[in-house]
Amino acid sequence: MRELPFGEAVTILRPGPPTEDGYGNDVPGPPTEISVAGCAVAPRDGAGVGSNEITGARDTVITGLTLYAPHGTDIRATDQIRINGELYEVDGQPGSFRSPFTGSTGPVAVSLQLVTG
Repeated sequence: MRELPFGEAVTILRPGPPTEDGYGNDVPGPPTEISVAGCAVAPRDGAGVGSNEITGARDTVITGLTLYAPHGTDIRATDQIRINGELYEVDGQPGSFRSPFTGSTGPVAVSLQLVTG
């Protein structure tokens, strides 16, 4: 899959090389930002709504999206994805598909999750 002509750009935030904290422990370095154009973003459930949960007198809202990135886009389970100013966590392992009949490739599909509250 090539870039979608009317798709949107998203930003992958990948943890940088490890550095040491004040106690000598390895911690992720500053994130590297990678822009990816021509992506599609869709709600993960049919209605486009998240789930709500009241925990400790707070309202927690979990919003799920599916990101479709051009074939070959390197997205990892440890990445975060910025879409329209919101920072989503990758939920699980990204996947892609190659047709056994035509050899054509599909997008990289990534489940994303945003937890607020």
